[in-house]
Amino acid sequence: MKVAILGASPKPDRYSNKAQRMLVEHGHEVFPVSPSAQEVLGVPGLSEVPEGMDTVTLYVGPKHLLPMLGQLVEAAPRRVIFNPGTESDEAMDRLKAAGIEVEVACTLVMLSVGEF
Repeated sequence: MKVAILGASPKPDRYSNKAQRMLVEHGHEVFPVSPSAQEVLGVPGLSEVPEGMDTVTLYVGPKHLLPMLGQLVEAAPRRVIFNPGTESDEAMDRLKAAGIEVEVACTLVMLSVGEF
C-alpha cells in the first residue's frame, strides 16, 4: 500500500517518524511529505502529496493543513487518517465531499492491532 505521511519528520521522537518506521515494518511504501521536503529515514522527502496514494496519514494541525487542503483533494487519495490533534471539521467535510474516505484514528494504534 502507498502511504503519504503529511507532516513527516526526521526527528526520531516525533510520532510521524515512528509511524514511518512502523509502516515500513508492515510492508507499506512510504512517501514523507513536509514543507522542507527533507529526506526521512532514507526516503526522499516531498513538498506535496503525490497522486496515487492509497492513504494519507496526517501529522499536521488544522492551521497547517487547511492551506494545503486543495492540493490534498487534488491528489485524491482513497482515505485520509486524522491522527490525534489533527482533527478539522472543515477539512473532513471537504475531503468527504470529494469522495475521499475520512478516518479519525491513530495510525500507530491501527498498525499495532492490525486494523490499518
